[in-house]
Amino acid sequence: MSSDQDAETRHILDCFRDRLKRLIQVEPLLDLLHFLEPDRKDKIKAKLREEGNINAAVLLIDEIIYSKNYEQGWSRELITALETVGCKNAAKYVLNSPPEPTEEAENDSCVRLIDLLQLTLVNMKTRDVCAHCRALELLTQEDQENILKLTENQGNIGGARLLLKRLVKNEAGWFSKFLQALEDTEHHDLVRELRGEPCNEDEAMSVEIVEEAEQSCSAAVVKTNMNSSMPTVPPVLSPNNSLLSEDLDSSVDSSGLGTTAENEEDDMYKEGEEEEEEEGDLTMDDDDQSEETKRDIVLRDYQMEVAEPALNEKNIIICLPTGSGKTRVAVYITKKHLERKKQMGQPGKVVVLVNKVPLVEQHYKAEFGRFLKHEYSLERVSGASQLKISFPQIIEQNDIIICTAQILENSLAKGKNGDEDGIKLSQFTLMVIDECHHTKKGGVYNHIMIRYLKQKHRNHLLKKQDKNPVPLPQILGLTASPGVGGAMSQERAEEHILQICANLDASTIKTKTFEEEEAKTPYKRIAKAQERKEDPFGDVLKKIMDEIHNHAELKPLCEPGTQNYEQWVVQKEQNAAKEENQKVRVCAEHLRQYNEALHQSNTIRMSDAFRFLDKYHNEELKTKSSPDEEGTVTITDTERFLFTLFKDNKAKLQELMGKPQYENNSLAQLKTNILKEFTTREKARGIIFTRTRLSAIALCQWIQENPKFDEVGVSASYLIGGGDQSVVKPMTAAEQKDVLNKFRDGQINLLIATTVAEEGLDIAECNFVIRYCLVTNEIAMIQARGRGRAEDSSYTLVAESGSGVAERESVNEYREKMMSRAIAKVCKMNPANYEKKIREFQMQAIMEEKVKIKKKQQKGMMKEPPSKISLSCRQCSVFVCSGEDIEKIENMHHVNVTEQFSKLFTTRENTSLQKRLLDYETNGVIACKNCGQQWGSMMLYKSIECPCLHIKNFVVTYGSKKKTFSKWSELPIKFPAFDYTQHADLLAEDSEEEDMDTD
Repeated sequence: MSSDQDAETRHILDCFRDRLKRLIQVEPLLDLLHFLEPDRKDKIKAKLREEGNINAAVLLIDEIIYSKNYEQGWSRELITALETVGCKNAAKYVLNSPPEPTEEAENDSCVRLIDLLQLTLVNMKTRDVCAHCRALELLTQEDQENILKLTENQGNIGGARLLLKRLVKNEAGWFSKFLQALEDTEHHDLVRELRGEPCNEDEAMSVEIVEEAEQSCSAAVVKTNMNSSMPTVPPVLSPNNSLLSEDLDSSVDSSGLGTTAENEEDDMYKEGEEEEEEEGDLTMDDDDQSEETKRDIVLRDYQMEVAEPALNEKNIIICLPTGSGKTRVAVYITKKHLERKKQMGQPGKVVVLVNKVPLVEQHYKAEFGRFLKHEYSLERVSGASQLKISFPQIIEQNDIIICTAQILENSLAKGKNGDEDGIKLSQFTLMVIDECHHTKKGGVYNHIMIRYLKQKHRNHLLKKQDKNPVPLPQILGLTASPGVGGAMSQERAEEHILQICANLDASTIKTKTFEEEEAKTPYKRIAKAQERKEDPFGDVLKKIMDEIHNHAELKPLCEPGTQNYEQWVVQKEQNAAKEENQKVRVCAEHLRQYNEALHQSNTIRMSDAFRFLDKYHNEELKTKSSPDEEGTVTITDTERFLFTLFKDNKAKLQELMGKPQYENNSLAQLKTNILKEFTTREKARGIIFTRTRLSAIALCQWIQENPKFDEVGVSASYLIGGGDQSVVKPMTAAEQKDVLNKFRDGQINLLIATTVAEEGLDIAECNFVIRYCLVTNEIAMIQARGRGRAEDSSYTLVAESGSGVAERESVNEYREKMMSRAIAKVCKMNPANYEKKIREFQMQAIMEEKVKIKKKQQKGMMKEPPSKISLSCRQCSVFVCSGEDIEKIENMHHVNVTEQFSKLFTTRENTSLQKRLLDYETNGVIACKNCGQQWGSMMLYKSIECPCLHIKNFVVTYGSKKKTFSKWSELPIKFPAFDYTQHADLLAEDSEEEDMDTD
């Protein structure tokens, strides 16, 4: 660069000084600035040690600006150094190419949001998030090494703080990638918190179907992976700044058709025909018991001890091990509560909240209904209910209501908006929250409790004004394990327990250290399988993947078969779709399937992995065949290459999958453990927990096909979740209930389940639990172990040596002990200190909620006209339609009924979607005539055929930028409501014209 350019750079540094001092990473940068003299560097390093990075950055900028003796070209060296150490945002400012003002304002808002939520974010799994951020190029290699070193020396939180500090120095767009990293590492609550979204229970922890309307419109079962959209962040907390528009520079992978929070209905009134069979009286078995047994509740001494504060009308959390009778205590408290209200001449009303549909029936049948239905009116409500009256009526007509939390939250939201179908918390006098450890940020339990806390705060103000406060229900939380929230120190574990207590407004947490009455915990063992010595099947898959890498000129950053590879290839597919690079896009999609197959071959059979790939290729080929006589779908050279590649290797894969010596050793270890349980026990009944739905189904098939298991009397079935969120067809609530009933009855004695079955299942005869290559957190470990209720029960972890699974299990055991110590410490806290701490947490929650509401209001004001966008096919980039052609049905389904659009797609039947729901049916998928890419589903809405578009299947042109989205709600576009009368009139006119022509 010339001396003039160097002078200009000095001027730019001076202009952007305040911005640059926050973006420059001084320590790594100094090593690359050779134009700086050693004594100057030492001076800056001393400043860094003594006063921190920002002050050192100021000194560095001053040194550069005011020293005139640098060799010509130093400014180019500075820019290169900034880019090399990952300070690309700073480099842009030095090049005098700062981001647009709106982009800069949004980036500032993201930085402030990270700062605002830092106390929550530092509890992330730092090592995992760090690895994903590195793969997404948010961190340099040096950054990663420093973060991991700090994590090792100072713990998880110290490393997390450094990661966050480094993260915000990236150029705009880093926030969406960070969300993706959190999503991939299963920090779903943190993602929802950062997006400011209301939360349904994580599908992995809940079977509840809370988006039936979404399911009805979904045309195919699609596996959800990433949701890396940039959310609208909270308002900038400065009088001089305002949040402008939602950042649309995001790229989001496929998931089901999204709905906004306002549209999420856990609809208990209308179900598909498949669900409408008579269930019969689920309490018939109880009729054999004596009236006395049904009505008398006898508590043990320790149960009465933990119940005492609640009997004195205090809000408490009861923390007792699984199998020690928490629910029985809750029934007793409920009974005494209603009796006391009756004696006082006051109305009493109790709501029992659960987080899974099966628990509604379980609590009704086994506990509340058994002991209380003869004295009080009870009703249960869930997504599987067949009740045809409104929820407010159910509440009005019953003393005790057992329901899923989402149903209550939906009705509370309606009540706040003045809807006649809405209710208020003041209608209840006692609220029992089962599995209350889920009362955390982003969870549906917490949404309900935030309403409670805000009203409690308002009540304080009303009392000061000598006004009557609004009555609030007494709170009773039940849990076997509140966990430690990822805490790495005892202090943080105690903070986590206090946070749960604050969220539930609990005056104390009651627990019991058992001595003579100690609850029997299962015998635990870890069964390690030897590492696989040879994996020729996996080698062939990797060889295929390498050929695809070469064809698409892709260079993966990580090893195939890993979660890191999965997120890398998804990112490539998203970017390619936006750039209309169809070669890379389709290659990335196929690589993703091979990566899944590699994972399957490492945990289940090679044949399962092969069938998965074979099915995928057959279905893709089917979409490329001419669906009708109107036109021929185009097959590109890349697609032909990919299909041929699989075909050429198919015989080799089939040959290898037939050689048992190459199967993974974990499967053999699992077989040994199952046979041992069924041959050493007089009556074995157990559960195997596995990570994915695919593996649950495949393991079940493996057991059913193996005669050895049949010989020892194994009768197996699988239990998976109910949401349309994977490549596997979900189980309906009726199917789940049927499997659980058969398991309780003994018709099934081995259940292979995803983590949906970990919590709450009450099966006294279950005497062994196996977690197969699966470790999550200490709560899941305690809950899974607690499924083994019999006296001689066992808990086994099956894992491959070197996989790290066994090591993570030992960490969970340590956290469990940490949790017990933390609960004991909280119980012994000085009441004044406890109250002060709880108050602080609650005020923080209320303030954060206010920020979210304000942000949501701003987002609502940013809705733009549909003319701002147009849609093109994600696969072949052909123009599809303008946003002006799109209308919304029932505020959730986006349809295009124009004649022009109807010429662009073909319709294929999808028998799995032939369900009648509400006023519409979905019984087919619509696909691009040009390339066969699925676009959505065909709905029959009040006898009008309406092509329903799924946003994930399109690239959206917004202004001059191309973007991909996961949900329609991410688009700040206001689409008009579907005008049924207008379209019906047009159809009627067309029909009359046809009749006249026929005549």
